[in-house]
Amino acid sequence: MNWLTRARNALPFLGKRDTPDNLWTKCPACQEMLFTKDYEENLSVCPKCDYHGRIGADRRLALLLDEGYEVLSQPDVREDPLKFRDTKKYTERLKQARAANPHRDAFTAAAGTIDNRPAVVGVQDFGFMGGSMGMAVGEAFCKGAEEALKRRCAYVVVTAAGGARMQEGILSLMQMPKATVMTRRLKEAGLPYIVVLTDPTTGGVTASYAMLGDIHIAEPGALIGFAGQRVIQDTIREQLPDGFQRAEYLHRHGMVDMVVDRHELKGTLADLLEYLEPAEAA
Repeated sequence: MNWLTRARNALPFLGKRDTPDNLWTKCPACQEMLFTKDYEENLSVCPKCDYHGRIGADRRLALLLDEGYEVLSQPDVREDPLKFRDTKKYTERLKQARAANPHRDAFTAAAGTIDNRPAVVGVQDFGFMGGSMGMAVGEAFCKGAEEALKRRCAYVVVTAAGGARMQEGILSLMQMPKATVMTRRLKEAGLPYIVVLTDPTTGGVTASYAMLGDIHIAEPGALIGFAGQRVIQDTIREQLPDGFQRAEYLHRHGMVDMVVDRHELKGTLADLLEYLEPAEAA
C-alpha cells in the first residue's frame, strides 16, 4: 500500500459518496443530461428540445382529471387462452409486467371531471408490454365506453401502443371490431369521443379506435402509424419524406386535428368539452 492510498483511507471525508442512480435523465432526442427531478416536474418534457417522454397511466390520469376521480376496476378475462410460449411462457411475461406496473394490464380507465366538465378518461400505458392490445385492453376500453354512456359524458382515450398482442393471436385482433362498435354507440348517443395520440400509437390500435374519434389530438413528435416506416419503404421501394408518421406531418396532411403540448392538454380538452357539451345541455 503506497503513501497516497494510506493518506486517502485516513481521511473520512474522501470516502465513497452514495449517489442515487436516477439523479440524471438523458433526453432521448437531444441527448441533454437533465436533473430527473426537474424533468419530472416539467411533465417529462425536455426543456431543451421539447421532447415529450412517455408517462404511465396513473400520472396521465392525474394530469388530465381533477382531484377525486374514480379509477374503474379492470375486467377479468381469460389469461393465456392459446397457451402461448416463445422464449418465455405468456403467463410469465404477464407476471413480469405486473410486477413492474401498478395495474393488471395496459389500459386503465377512470371517471371524473376535466376542469369541472364530466368525462371518462382511458389511458393506454406503453410501459405494460408496449401497450399492446389484448383481450384485457379491449374489455377495459369497452368498460370505459359503457361508463361514459351510463354517465352521459364524453369519453377521452389516450393511446400508446405497439399494436395487437401477439401472444393472443386472433383474439387480440377481435378487439378491433369490438372497440369500433363501442365508438359507434357513443356516436349514436351523441356523446363526444376524443382521442389523444401519444408516442407511439401504431398497429391495430391505429387501425381501430385510435383513429375513430370525433377529434384527434396528438402530442408533439408522437409516432403515429400502422406499419413501420422501414416496412413501408421496402414495400413501395421509395424514400419517405422527413418526419413521416410524426404528429406534425399528420397534422399538415389532415389526419390529426391539432398538436398540443402536454402542458396545455388539460385546458384544451376542457375547452373542447365546453364546446361539445354546452352547460345547458349537460
